[in-house]
Amino acid sequence: MDVACLRDVSGDGRRALPALPERGRPVNRLSRPVNAVRACSAYEGRMTTAAQSLALSPAMNRRHYKDFAGRERYQTFFPEGMRCTPATTPQEEWWSWGGLDVHLDRLAVPESKIKVIVLHGAGAYGRVMAPAAVLARKHGWETVSPDLPGYGLTAVPSARLEYSLWVDCVVALIEAELARDGRPVVLFGVSLGGLLAYQAAARSKRVVGLVATTLADPRERDVRRGFARAELLGSAGLWLLENLRAVTDGLPMPMRYMSRMNRISNKPDLAALCESDPLGGGNWVPARFLRTLMSAAPDIEPEDFRVCPVLLTHPGVDQMTDISLSRRFFDRLAAPKRMVVLEGASHMPTEQPGVDQMERAVVEFARSLEADLPCPARH
Repeated sequence: MDVACLRDVSGDGRRALPALPERGRPVNRLSRPVNAVRACSAYEGRMTTAAQSLALSPAMNRRHYKDFAGRERYQTFFPEGMRCTPATTPQEEWWSWGGLDVHLDRLAVPESKIKVIVLHGAGAYGRVMAPAAVLARKHGWETVSPDLPGYGLTAVPSARLEYSLWVDCVVALIEAELARDGRPVVLFGVSLGGLLAYQAAARSKRVVGLVATTLADPRERDVRRGFARAELLGSAGLWLLENLRAVTDGLPMPMRYMSRMNRISNKPDLAALCESDPLGGGNWVPARFLRTLMSAAPDIEPEDFRVCPVLLTHPGVDQMTDISLSRRFFDRLAAPKRMVVLEGASHMPTEQPGVDQMERAVVEFARSLEADLPCPARH
């Protein structure tokens, strides 16, 4: 396991980075006409994310979210108590892992007994998870929010990007954080990040708790149909991607048209922001990522999962992942578990009373985890 050192970066940027695109403007991640078949060989081996030119640059040339115009636009959609202030804005770090420079947002709380790793899905990135970090800090918990490979500021060669890289990255981050200070780790996954949290916990077996907003298994046809924006991808798409992967794996795919990104929030302006953001929902990924996501099997099936307690806080008005699909997976779990339905909340929960219900459920869950920790909790 590669446990690399963590280091703070605070160098000044010299080049301006692009602002978020205007609402409704199509995002072309390659800055070229989209002809997927013709672009395949050229795209294969390129870096994904708008930070592609930064990935292998010296530390002094790395950019930060403060260099991007429009990052604060997400904040206005969350309740005031979840918005960042100068005191609660995460500090940016870079973590060298597996030949990649992984961007981390850390909101440090030195006295925290546990540490929460917050995981985004396919429509966001670490900085979008900042409201969850703000709430955690309010209750005394430290958070680390990575930009997973291919999203946010973490660039990756397209030829390397498949879903298993995300799982490997999170497992390695768990190890790195445990090596850093020994504080027990809790995983908190939003959207696809919920499934990712489960798969990382099953592989690592070194976390003390798992919170997810959704837990749907993409190996199930109903889940793929619910995820896919195009009917073909939700039905015969996996068969085609598997059997034609020598041709299709490198094809660039826009996530906003592959998934129901337009349903990520029931607030139209927030949904439009997410699906047009080139660092998140407006991202392009190789077809390999979708193929490996839809066929990924966990190291431990839920019937045998006893690694840690699980809390599922599923949005009650989720138009992107039907609650029945998460409940199906949740019911199979052998671990101690609890499910809370967030009233009025959409897939990216920003609505009341669901947000307050999620906060209460997570606080109760985390306090119970703390109570079960051996003394002393830190070394």
